[in-house]
This record gives sequence, structure tokens and C-alpha cells, in this order.
Amino acid sequence: MVVQRNKKNNYILCYTRLPEEDIIYSEKLAYSMHLAYSDDGENFEPLNHNFGILFARATENDNGSLNAKSLKNPYIFYLADGTFGVVAVRTESDGTNDEESKGKVLVFSSSDLLQYEEIGLLDLKGDAFVNDVVCNYDDEKKGYIIKWNDHLGNYYMNFIGDILKLRDVSHPEPVEPFQLRSMRPKIQGVVPRNIIQVSEEIAHRLICKLTVPVNIKMEVPEKVIVKTERDLENVKAIAIYSDDTTDIKRVKWNKNDIDWTRPGVYRVTGTVHQDRYPFPIAIDRADPCITKWNGKYYFIATNDADGNHSLYIREADTIPGLVHAEEILILDSETYEDIKGLLWAPEFHIIGNDLYIFHGATSDGFYYEQSHVMKLRRGGNPTCANDWSRPYRVLKKDGTYLCEAGRTISLDMTVIPWNGEYYVVWSQREFIPQDLGAWLYIAKIDPNEPWKLVCDPTVLTKPEYGWENNNVFVVEGPFALIRDNRLFLTYSGSLIDETYVIGLLTAEKGSDLMDPTSWKKCNYPLLTSMSVVGEYGPGHNSYISDDYGVIWNVYHARPGIKAPRSSGIRRVHFDIDGYPRLDLTEDRDINKDLSKIAIDVVLV
Repeated sequence: MVVQRNKKNNYILCYTRLPEEDIIYSEKLAYSMHLAYSDDGENFEPLNHNFGILFARATENDNGSLNAKSLKNPYIFYLADGTFGVVAVRTESDGTNDEESKGKVLVFSSSDLLQYEEIGLLDLKGDAFVNDVVCNYDDEKKGYIIKWNDHLGNYYMNFIGDILKLRDVSHPEPVEPFQLRSMRPKIQGVVPRNIIQVSEEIAHRLICKLTVPVNIKMEVPEKVIVKTERDLENVKAIAIYSDDTTDIKRVKWNKNDIDWTRPGVYRVTGTVHQDRYPFPIAIDRADPCITKWNGKYYFIATNDADGNHSLYIREADTIPGLVHAEEILILDSETYEDIKGLLWAPEFHIIGNDLYIFHGATSDGFYYEQSHVMKLRRGGNPTCANDWSRPYRVLKKDGTYLCEAGRTISLDMTVIPWNGEYYVVWSQREFIPQDLGAWLYIAKIDPNEPWKLVCDPTVLTKPEYGWENNNVFVVEGPFALIRDNRLFLTYSGSLIDETYVIGLLTAEKGSDLMDPTSWKKCNYPLLTSMSVVGEYGPGHNSYISDDYGVIWNVYHARPGIKAPRSSGIRRVHFDIDGYPRLDLTEDRDINKDLSKIAIDVVLV
């Protein structure tokens, strides 16, 4: 969708969807609030790839385990201050009645319809389950009128002065039945709710944030002055996108258009450069990671081809060179007696002047999987197995193992340099006495011995939303991207099948990473099976910056339903707020029809 400005009318439709089979779009995903945009109030285009925007948060038990929840019949309305409220019926994850929500509705607030705060349940003082609800602010009464019906077919109305305080609501009074506008937008699976007219600014941000931009223009200087061929090589193009963002592109200039022995003015043509990585670049390779070390690039990934019993490294002078580079074995399940298999999620990390591989390994099956760290000897060759230390199992600050094997597993440990200190974030799952699901934890480490924590771990986030607990309560695969003094931590949620997705946590400059309140969590995932055609279950990604400053997302997905996990590479774009976009495909990144350019070159 191309961003259009200066429109008089901007309409947003809120809706849920009909569930499909679990592997495609389950109840936990369908029973969430979706948004669509229209400039005429009749013809709507879905936002966010027709994936949910607002999900109900899971409730928590005394032991920390979660109860997944969903929502039905959401309704967007204006709050008194001009921002937005949402009321919805909270349900169990499958859409059935939620006993805790009997006679209540769930209330949210939002300033922009992108980020939402779940205020909580509002007790309407009814005796039955709420079936449907609408809410609007009454300027004369200086409060909100809530109309609803119950599952028995009775209609009621309540009044509340400040809906965000969830108190002082009137007793329900019987009213005549209400009905929302009947419509059937041409959106797959749509269950329409209400339409709200929004400002140009709100509509513009929603379109920019929730649709994939496309390259609409290339800009180059009209004239440049050069002395050498290198001067010409340094002249770049600026790609302009439909959401008003830009990106600097290298250009392959036709240097033969110039007689370098004769000063003068030349018309020079060129082609905007694009590294292309058709998906997949490596079949049966999951959880991929690339780093640059001593002038060369290295690729490592989980090896699904042999049941996760080995780790191989690729080496090349460039990132494109890694695609067809030879694989060299550096560790397998026969190397050490206590490393029996399930060698998972290897990641390169440079700490100080040393190169490490953080990875998962087990001594006795899945329930014994633990985070380990290998160190490359000083002056060593990353492709030489003998130059790597044996894997060290991660320790707590008291010197004991991070987790009790057989009871709690730990995996997917990653490193974050921040404010002069080093942190690790990992996924941890307690199975005994009860399976609590996998949560993300954070702690500081000793940079000289990074397998040792120097503080107690803190829970960073849990799989509280439907897209995180779809099929299984798991968040894992964290990896940090630091840009413009802002820390983005992407992570994966759900099962490692076609339902796998990538979520986002963000921390601002100077914040205390050990304080969970320093992190802002996005309500919806950045990348799903609906984001890029033909790529299912994208997840467990990492980032690498190439020699030209381009940031690449290295991820895995499946090239078809039931297909093997396979690695891919795609450029990271940054949206109007400087947040990463992971769904900008090569055809949208550079429009081939705009890739041929020309400038006047003055040779002096």
C-alpha cells in the first residue's frame, strides 16, 4: 500500500477473524483485534498482513505459570482526551467463556492504535457472560455509556465517569437491542466489528508501520566532481520508499563512460547495487548466526540434517561468499563424554578481544539441555576444531550450574554489550514439579569468563500473548540489535513449526536492562508466516553488519508447509520511528525499473 496524504477521510475497521487450521491461523491468533484501512469507509485493506494487532494478556498463577486468553467482539472508541479505548470480551484461548470474565469486559487504552495498555477487567455487575459490547463517550454526561448483551440475549447499559479507573460503574439497566453496521469487507476470514474515523496523522502512522513499504524513487546528485575512480565509487544513491523512509545504496558505475586521462564533463550511467539472497540459502540449517572476525565472515547454525549432533562453520571474505562456502566441523556429540547431542542455536559473540560460541548442549537428552560457551584460543582459527576450548556450562554467581539438569533447561543464550557492561539473555524452562513454559531471563556476566553470571537472573518476559503461546508456552531465540542508542531485542515465540514468529522488546539509551520496566514489548510480532510469501514459521534470527554498514537479518524459516527449517538472509529496513522491519523483500527494496540511473561527472 502506497502512503497517501492529505485525505479528508481516514477510516479504521476493527475486526477479528475466523480461525483456520492450527498450522495456518489458530483460534489464539484469530481471536485478537485486527485493523484495516479505508479512505472511503467502504473498501478496506487489511493492515499487518491481516495478522492480529491487539491480543489479550494471559493470566498468571501463583507459581508463575500462565493461562492463555483470547478476545472477541472488540470495539474501538474515543476517550475523553482524544486518544483511543478498546472494550472486548475476554475469553479462554479457544474462544469459549472465561469464568473470571463473567459479567465483565476487558478494557485497553492506546494513543496511536499501535501500542496498547491492558487496563484490566471492568465489572459491569451482570450475572451472565457478556456476549457483545460497545462503548462511547458522552460529552454531555461527561462519561462513558457502555451497552452490552449477555449470552442469554438480554441487553443492558452502564455508565462510568472514567473507564480507565475501572470503578464507580453504575448498575446495569435494560435497554433496547443495539446492532452494529452490517458489512462484509473483502478480507480473508474477516469478522467485522466497528469503523472509526481517525486523523490523517493516525492513519498515516498506521499505514507506515503496518504495511510493507516499496521503493518509489531513486535520488542521485545532478553533478559530482571527481579526481579518481575511487571518488566515483563513493557516490551513492538514495532509495526513497512509500512510507517516507530512505536507504543509502551503492552503485555500480560504468567507469568506462569516462576517459580518465582527459578532464571534462561526462554523462555516466550506473546500476543500483543489491546483494540478492534467494530463500533458502542453506537447507536444514536453523538458528543461523554470522559474525566478522579478523577480516573474514563466519556462518554457523543448528544442523537439522543429522538430528542436531554437530556444529559446522563456513568461512568467506564476504557475506555472499558464505552461501556456497565449504562447511567445516568444529564440534559433534562424540567429542566430549558430557556432550551427547542436541547441539542447538550456536551464536558467535566477540567479548573484549576474544571470540566465543554460545550454544546449547545436553548430557542426556532434551530435559538436560543447558547453555554452554566455547572460547577460541588467542590467535586461533575459527574453522579449526582444536582451536576451540571444550564447552563450559554456564554458572550462577555462586559457582553452581545455572539450571538443574533434568528439571530445568536453558538454551539460546545471547550477549548484549550495554552501558559498558555485558549482559546475557536466554530462554529457560522449568519442567518439574510443573511445566511453566519457556521464559526469557537476563543477567550480567563476567566479560573475562562470560560463562559466569555476576548477578541473580531476572525474568525479562513470558509468553503472555496468543502468538507467543500458540501451541506451546515458549519465548526463545533472543538477539540484540543496537542502533541510534536504542536496543532492539528480537526473540521467537510459539512452536518451532509453521506457527513460529518473531517478537520485539525495546530499551532506550541509558536504561537499566535488569529492570523489566525498562523494556517495551510490542503487542504483535514483527515477522510471521503471513509476512513473506513462501516463508513459513520464520524465527530465531540474528543480525550482522557488512563492510558497507548494511544490516542483515539472518533467520530461518520453512520454504513450504512441513518443509525443513532453512536459513535465509534479508536486509533490515528501518521504519518511520527507526524500528526494524524484517519483511522488506528484495523486490520492494529496490524497484528494478528505478535501478538504472545517470549523473553528470566532472573529472578534474
